[in-house]
Amino acid sequence: MRIFTFVNNVWQNITSRPATRLYPFTPRTPIAGARGHLQIDADTCIYCGICQKRCPSNALAVTREPKTWTLDPYKCIVCSYCVEACPKKCLSMNPAHK
Repeated sequence: MRIFTFVNNVWQNITSRPATRLYPFTPRTPIAGARGHLQIDADTCIYCGICQKRCPSNALAVTREPKTWTLDPYKCIVCSYCVEACPKKCLSMNPAHK
């Protein structure tokens, strides 16, 4: 009797669609409310360092003189405090997956 339950389960799995999607061919749509990852528009940045001071995890490093801006993605907690603090609004959160 259990064999029929097993055969029924196998038949349903063979005839149904897969539970997953083929990732490279069908990309995932961004989830509503997801913060995503941090992006910078370097052309409008004035390298003031306010975002660095506002970052609670010290993931940002901004230097004025050589005009460099770096983000450590492993320290970033995606809180978007830096985006709120930026006076030129050159930082943004992109909800799409990289």
